[in-house]
Amino acid sequence: HIPSRSFAFLRSTGPLAMAVEGSQTKKLKVATMAPGAAASMADHALVEADDEDVPYSLIDKLQESGINAADLKKLKDAGFNTSQSVAFAMRKDLLSIKGLSDQKVDKIIEAARKSSEVGFVTCTQLVSKMKSRFQIATGAGKFDQMLGGGVESCSITEIFGEFRCGKTQLCHSLAVMAQMPSNMGGANGKVIYIDTEGTFRPDRVRQIAEAKGVAA
Repeated sequence: HIPSRSFAFLRSTGPLAMAVEGSQTKKLKVATMAPGAAASMADHALVEADDEDVPYSLIDKLQESGINAADLKKLKDAGFNTSQSVAFAMRKDLLSIKGLSDQKVDKIIEAARKSSEVGFVTCTQLVSKMKSRFQIATGAGKFDQMLGGGVESCSITEIFGEFRCGKTQLCHSLAVMAQMPSNMGGANGKVIYIDTEGTFRPDRVRQIAEAKGVAA
């Protein structure tokens, strides 16, 4: 098994980036999709930006569709904090939540899908969405050229290779670059770094930030 790293940009407007580090691809999926503890962490972080134009809606808004507050609390306790996390969840996972019957789950899923505008999009709509994507520089010019300008937003980029080839270093660099101004190749955003192997080094992040002229 070749170790890997993944860097995922969760949204394209008011960018919030997530650096997910671990050797198991399965864990990376859990970290970026609900349900799961990592998804809950991301959802809570997104709450801080609820005054911005973002492509998600908090699960509390499902009350407008007739879902009662008690059932919404059960969902949040299980790690579902956005309508999207419910809309894309497996039905059996929702049924495993204590107190949610088949009828309630069907009603919640229907409300979440309507709230999330889940469905088909036209080619014109897709092109419009893609225009909002951007690239974040890695700090290595040649590597950025290979990636077409850097690591793309609204996607999951998996980095794999042998031990000690620079995967963690790249994640550290991206964690800094994602917070840099756009005129410096960054995204002027925030970062969540999920480390499943104990290799995250705050002192290294500080060194990279200071080398870029940013106070850490």
